[in-house]
Amino acid sequence: LPYPKYLQEEGWPPLMYLKESKRAVNSIRSLVEEEDEEDDVEKVSWSGEPVGIYLLDCRWSVHDDVILLWQDYVSDWTPEETVKRMQQGKVYSLEKFRSLQDKLLLLDEAVNAHDGNVITAVLIYLKKSLSKEILFRELITREIALRHYIHYLKEIGEQKLLLMQYRDHLNVRDENKRRDFLKNCLSFPFSPDDATHVQDHYTLLERQIIIEANDKQVESSGQADIFKKYPRKASILNMPIITTLYYSCFYHYGESDGTFSSPANIRKTFRISDKQFLLTCLGARAKLKAWFDVDALFTTKNWLGYTKKRSPIGFHRIVDILQKNNAPVQVLQDYVNLVEDVEQKISLAQKYKCHDVIINTYRDLKDRQQLIVYRGKVEKGSSEYRKIEEILSNSVRRSFP
Repeated sequence: LPYPKYLQEEGWPPLMYLKESKRAVNSIRSLVEEEDEEDDVEKVSWSGEPVGIYLLDCRWSVHDDVILLWQDYVSDWTPEETVKRMQQGKVYSLEKFRSLQDKLLLLDEAVNAHDGNVITAVLIYLKKSLSKEILFRELITREIALRHYIHYLKEIGEQKLLLMQYRDHLNVRDENKRRDFLKNCLSFPFSPDDATHVQDHYTLLERQIIIEANDKQVESSGQADIFKKYPRKASILNMPIITTLYYSCFYHYGESDGTFSSPANIRKTFRISDKQFLLTCLGARAKLKAWFDVDALFTTKNWLGYTKKRSPIGFHRIVDILQKNNAPVQVLQDYVNLVEDVEQKISLAQKYKCHDVIINTYRDLKDRQQLIVYRGKVEKGSSEYRKIEEILSNSVRRSFP
């Protein structure tokens, strides 16, 4: 989650997870060479100031695992109306209260509402917008607000100390000692979100140590063909979660769910979304030219035994990823055919020279003119040319305009 700028400037929170969230996004994009689209992978916003369930000048919405921020400025809400909206969890704005008088009226309304979260949210806005001298001068005459402010500063101070202690793991070079250090950090009274991040960090490193030791031994013994054909270029230790998943999909695909190195196990343990998992796995298996595995990623079977290809992301994007990994034309054609939009399908087929897709699409559309035009674009005497000739000359031609 994004944290207030004045805390970020002081190096808080120094969680590896936050740093790795950015690296994870970058790593999966580079692995599958994808463009930045809305439903790509989990994106992290690094602006805004969350305050409990309240936000300054923004509201939150979760869509496809992506956190979105929308500015929503208003000009006609009174301090009383604004406080009520805050209590009701509705979108609101504090930035409109610019004069000292308006800010103090807002604070008084928050205190009168007897809502600790609202009071704290307003106090943080005042901390941001007023000088320390003016803020303390006004709080001195407002005992309840002052008590909330002192409590808030105390909580922030305690969390900062805990996170500074956690940050010391960066100074521990030995991975086993670092793992033990992180294990000790699990007993710290972190906030719920930070506690989850630290737990994930510990669990991830613990697994990486096990996977690294096993793979290093297997690689040196020459027992596995995958390591012979694709020698490891770097250790998996201290890599981001998504990089670890990619490594697992590359070297440990097909392992049972019970093993730590299994892609399915990593997916479940670290709560990786369907789209993130699919893109990561697709990138790894396509890199290995494992087209059967790629096909299995999208194949589903109903209760009657019929199979169908489904995907949480558009098939046009699957085609682009496969092409960038030098998939053969036959593989590309299978996925170009799954693109629902006809114009987009034809465009992709032309771009990647999937002649059969273009010919079959024009045939199904009964577009004789386009078939004639396309016949002039393929090599005379080729299988594609003969196929068009056959379509134009057989009995189906009567249904053409």
